[in-house]
Amino acid sequence: MDEINLMEISKLDKSFGGLSAVQDFNFQIDENELVGLIGPNGAGKTTVFNLITGVYKPDNGCIMFKGENLVGMAPYTICAKGVARTFQNIRLFNDLSVLDNVKIATHKNVPYGLMSAILRTPGFYRGEEEIETEALKYLEIFNLKNKKDELAKNLPYGEQRRIEIVRALATRPLLLILDEPAAGMNPQETQELMELIRYIRHEFNLTILLIEHDMSLVMGVCERLYVLDYGQIIAEGTPSEIRSNKRVIEAYLGEDVG
Repeated sequence: MDEINLMEISKLDKSFGGLSAVQDFNFQIDENELVGLIGPNGAGKTTVFNLITGVYKPDNGCIMFKGENLVGMAPYTICAKGVARTFQNIRLFNDLSVLDNVKIATHKNVPYGLMSAILRTPGFYRGEEEIETEALKYLEIFNLKNKKDELAKNLPYGEQRRIEIVRALATRPLLLILDEPAAGMNPQETQELMELIRYIRHEFNLTILLIEHDMSLVMGVCERLYVLDYGQIIAEGTPSEIRSNKRVIEAYLGEDVG
């Protein structure tokens, strides 16, 4: 069975105050792929993610997702379409419990309407029970159920990273976008994250797009890589092809890409 093209981006441009951050960006990802977007600091990687998820509106170009152009849609609408993300800097609700952080994400799929919520009907309470059950299921899968009542800000850094991924998964996405999930992690935590990403991909039958500076992680999990430099794609291929690409090595100014 042929793979289905899930997202296709063409001729995407974005400038800030006359400075071009992304130029003629072209990209595609198919269902069930695990693809990486890499490049030096300031190459425009997070800008691309912000364009895909509606944080920024592109100056030109289109972002097709399941045959529909996402350009101009609000971030919450894009999430409802099936695109979820994490952030380079953790953005949990620090003063809420771990459970409440995940429940907030599941409310995208609430089984009751506005009037039921206002009037506190039996349907509202049944729906809230379903949401809590679903949130607890996600926490159990990721061995975080015993932390459900702890405030998010009190958890170790690595667990906060996992909660952010859990929260994104709780929106039931088709495409999961991870923005430097290994940032700030030690080698053991990075190895565990690599295994977690593989698990998520297979357990939830997801397509994953990853930005990451840790090349051991990128080369270990991604099937294809796009390399961005000064807002433009300079190479695309398998990890082995990218590892030996002279232009990529030059763009990294001698950084280790293997």
